[in-house]
Amino acid sequence: VNAPVDMELVGRGALFHDLGKVKTHAIEHGRIGAELGVALGLPQEVRDVMEKHIRGGLSPQEARELGLPDRDYALHRLEERIIIYADRLVDIITDPYGLVASAQEAQDRFQEILQAYPRYGKNAPTMARYFEYHREIQALIAEADNESLPV
Repeated sequence: VNAPVDMELVGRGALFHDLGKVKTHAIEHGRIGAELGVALGLPQEVRDVMEKHIRGGLSPQEARELGLPDRDYALHRLEERIIIYADRLVDIITDPYGLVASAQEAQDRFQEILQAYPRYGKNAPTMARYFEYHREIQALIAEADNESLPV
């Protein structure tokens, strides 16, 4: 893939992004997790993932409406978008009602599932972000697959 990816950040961000859930499962678990990350000495990039991953990144207005500090929570780094996309896929794959039979089916039916199940899509702005990440990351996967084909 031509896009450089910091795999250490992806790994650490994926591991720690929901750390705040040890204290609460509420919307502020991202902010709380980032505060815990400071105490653990986690790098700023990882703490950013922890704080900003809520609903796939939020605008300052969305943050205010949810009672979060007024700031931009947009996911600007590819690594952040990979983490939230993977997190959403894992939620779908491990759904207790067995929505999908495989990881591939979760990817294939991603948009359909988010539209059908509000617990995954949340609301229109959140769904739009998730759909954007889905398209972006699926394009990167296709690019990587094409690069690995023998000539």
